[in-house]
Amino acid sequence: MAAPNLKNPTTITGKTARYAVTASLANALANSAASGKALKINSIFCANVDGSNAADISVSIYDGSTDRYLAKTIAVPADATQIISTKETYFYLEEGDSIRAVANAADDLELIIGYEDIS
Repeated sequence: MAAPNLKNPTTITGKTARYAVTASLANALANSAASGKALKINSIFCANVDGSNAADISVSIYDGSTDRYLAKTIAVPADATQIISTKETYFYLEEGDSIRAVANAADDLELIIGYEDIS
């Protein structure tokens, strides 16, 4: 299926994805190859929920064969939040693409992704 015409979409739905980051690179948000949608990524926040230890985050866009990094090995202090992307730097997640993340410590970091589901 083809991605929607962004000039005249049928629907635009605001959504929030929540993801507990693991120590293995994995999908935090995916747009399946035949979705017929574009996902407009408005913001990505990474919170460190560990009360005493900093942790590193890496976030990429994966096109099915290659990861291209938005953030690579960014230190997030204990009980702090790191902004990865904001509405001013929005981008589109095309069909077949996903946002992937990995941390150096499992379950210490959480991602919140604010996006618009456009079809």
